[in-house]
Amino acid sequence: MSLPFESSPPSNVAEYTVSEISGALKRTVEDTFGHVRIRGEVSGYRGPHSSGHAYFALKDERARIDAVVWRTSFAKLAFKPEEGLEVIATGRLTTYPNSSKYQVVIETIEPAGAGALMALLNERRLKLEAEGLFAQDRKRRLPFLPRVIGVVTSPTGAVIRDIVHRISDRFPVHVLVWPVRVQGETSGAEVAAAIEGFNAIEAGAKLPRPDLIIVARGGGSLEDLWGFNDEAVVRAAAGSAIPLISAVGHETDWTLIDHAADMRAPTPTGAAEMAVPVRAELAATIASHNARLSGAVSRRLDQEKKSLAALARAMPGIDVLLALPRRRLDEATSGLGSNLRHAVGEKRRLFGIAAARLAPSTLEASLRDKRATLRHHGLHADHGLRLRLDAARRRFDRVASDLKPHALKARSEAARLSLGGLAERLERAEQLQRQTRRQRVENAWRLAASLSPLNVLERGYVIVRDETGGTVTEAADLSAGMAVTLEFARGETRGAVITDGDAGAERPPVVQVPTPKPAAAKPRKARAKPAAEGQGSLF
Repeated sequence: MSLPFESSPPSNVAEYTVSEISGALKRTVEDTFGHVRIRGEVSGYRGPHSSGHAYFALKDERARIDAVVWRTSFAKLAFKPEEGLEVIATGRLTTYPNSSKYQVVIETIEPAGAGALMALLNERRLKLEAEGLFAQDRKRRLPFLPRVIGVVTSPTGAVIRDIVHRISDRFPVHVLVWPVRVQGETSGAEVAAAIEGFNAIEAGAKLPRPDLIIVARGGGSLEDLWGFNDEAVVRAAAGSAIPLISAVGHETDWTLIDHAADMRAPTPTGAAEMAVPVRAELAATIASHNARLSGAVSRRLDQEKKSLAALARAMPGIDVLLALPRRRLDEATSGLGSNLRHAVGEKRRLFGIAAARLAPSTLEASLRDKRATLRHHGLHADHGLRLRLDAARRRFDRVASDLKPHALKARSEAARLSLGGLAERLERAEQLQRQTRRQRVENAWRLAASLSPLNVLERGYVIVRDETGGTVTEAADLSAGMAVTLEFARGETRGAVITDGDAGAERPPVVQVPTPKPAAAKPRKARAKPAAEGQGSLF
């Protein structure tokens, strides 16, 4: 029985170290395949590395080989490699001893045609584009501040951690994660089902409905991202009633969901930055607006105080206002005695003329005529009185017959019933008319208050109009150097020029309002002299 530590019998097989065998393999491969031409499809190409070298792979339907283009050779290439393109590469094979891998070191590349996957992808893209799924008019604006964000991605990858961390740093909101496979045969169906599932959540349900959907995945080759080129995924993204951001792969990658989404983000972190604003920046903007508003109110109050003081200085004093009435009173007082004596003399003259006509003979003749006229009228009056007395007696007899107790009671009852009915009808008509008019007045006031833009302008807002007089409602419609008109409350307007800001920046455009020139002081009008008034009669 031999022990484990007993030495084995000697052997003639040569022993190699790992480095020796790796070096021998490297020399064998390089000597045997010193110059090769390989035809295959470019896969995993991300452009040149920061060092200047390019790393990717060449593949066909059954095999795959790593490839590298060194910086000196990459600068001399007449044709640069592209993802999914079939090429003919010329170079030499070598091994990488650190990982026991072999690769081809490419010196020149020639195009050989599009690969199978890229051809299928282009065919599917043209088909869906013809159906209008990629049209720009179908895309919607993202909500400014969503309360709930739905994320379709793998729950175990670094993508969801990056998104949640970025959203927490900028503006924490509720994040719902729909776990899916982001690679493999079932990834396309799972992503489409997740998008449709988020859209199927009803508003007010126990599970909150997202205001925004992010479909995210890290970078990878064309095969790794193929699930996001699935036709079902593209149709689900185009038919989503909730705005959708596509954040699949790195900035150089593209998939069909990028064309159907409302917005494409270069990275998952970029999608989180598009989804929510920075809370600190919003707070700073609000504080800045508040400070500007307070300053504007203070300046306006100071301006009004100065205007009021100027008006007070320009108003005449009480002595100046009463000077003219006092003068008129003095003139009227000084002329009162003479005018009174003149009036008394005139009245005495008229009295003398009237007294001359009142002689005794004239009075006796007039008295006789008046007595004859009076006797004549007395006879007519007696006759007329007797006639009227007879007529009144006849009417009295008729009325007395109507005022018998039973007739009077019947007429009184009928009149009472008629009067009661009329009173009820009058009261109902009056109440209905009052209610109708009050309702009309209230409706008119409410409509006027709701339609009046002055209520909004009174709170400090302004209406921005462009050069044609149209109302500007979007910051994207403003550009640097654009002349606009600001309309304030009570119809006041000011011209302004946009000095900063563009449609893609998060910072709002700056409006430069020219300082209005002070109005020239109006010359004081000369005080009109009072017109001479004549002295009227006191009687």
